[in-house]
Amino acid sequence: MKKIPLAVAAILAVTLLPPPAAAGEKTGLSMRGADVSTLQRSQELGQRFYDVRGRRADPYEILEDAGVNYVRLRIWNDPTSGYSNQEKVLQQARAAKRAGHKLLIDFHYSDTWADPGKQFVPKAWEGHDLERLRQDVYDYTYDVCTSLKRQGTTPDSVQIGNEINTGMLWPTGYVDDSDFGPLAKLLNAGYDATKACHRKTRVLVHTALAENIGAAHWFYDGITAAGAKWDITALSYYCMWHGSPANLATVIGDVKARYGKPVVIAETAYPYTTENFDHLENIILSEAPCDGIPATQRGQAQQFAAVQTTARDAGAIGVFYWEPTWTAIDGNGWDTEDIENSGNAWENMATFDDAGRINPYIKWSA
Repeated sequence: MKKIPLAVAAILAVTLLPPPAAAGEKTGLSMRGADVSTLQRSQELGQRFYDVRGRRADPYEILEDAGVNYVRLRIWNDPTSGYSNQEKVLQQARAAKRAGHKLLIDFHYSDTWADPGKQFVPKAWEGHDLERLRQDVYDYTYDVCTSLKRQGTTPDSVQIGNEINTGMLWPTGYVDDSDFGPLAKLLNAGYDATKACHRKTRVLVHTALAENIGAAHWFYDGITAAGAKWDITALSYYCMWHGSPANLATVIGDVKARYGKPVVIAETAYPYTTENFDHLENIILSEAPCDGIPATQRGQAQQFAAVQTTARDAGAIGVFYWEPTWTAIDGNGWDTEDIENSGNAWENMATFDDAGRINPYIKWSA
């Protein structure tokens, strides 16, 4: 496939977003999302999904009935598990688009999980210097995007990195001594590749800094000063780890005004039970993790509604629930090195219960 040179792509890259609403202005949640990256594996293993009436149905359609209009899919370069790689993401993108959902592609730029505690370079890119990694990011992003475009599933949005609180592709892209220059080059390679593929695709820069306005300023001020380009500021918010809804509202309003870009909550979730359905202990065990809200189906719906209301009132444009379909079916574990046996520590945070039936109280609302 012919690649557009980086220098040319940088000139061609344009943003067609409308001007963001004023800070504090309610815009409504146009991106009502669900990250269903493990769904394809679950379905292949025989997991069935049921709507609020207990009728078996397509999980994408069940989620649509609950208000979802956007699907988020993570992509790993060459995972041992063979899932969330380019081939599988292309397949899953077709299923999501057939159901009428918009598409957000979450580039981890790793062969496994990338998050605030780890950002492993893909094995194929090991030993590459900054300029080589910059080209790697450009070529890989462009290839994935154009492959999706060719099959009629052009991504509506992409993330350049996942929860990159201190950078990505460590150590080269790690923010050392507040030097954001290397990271900005990597971010811009992904941005330029995306716009060369499809100039209307929106680019997110995603961190898990919703609880700390000082840290958010340090990061986004830093990439701004280094010349990084992005269209939407994305934050993870889990009330168990990222503070109160009032603090979330403050951070959303602040970063929206400070950087002049729309804001999205790219990840959130809440337990519907404390019960464990497999051999791996769950991450959240408390009967009322936040604000006294119980870990029940009604409590899950209540807390998710509160996050959506907070985000909407603060001027955000979207909220994504992380892995609502990841039930504890045998063989769909978290470990890319041992997907068959590693188990799931998240199934009590799904919006589908262990029998595959959606929480009847949960809604994604504009």
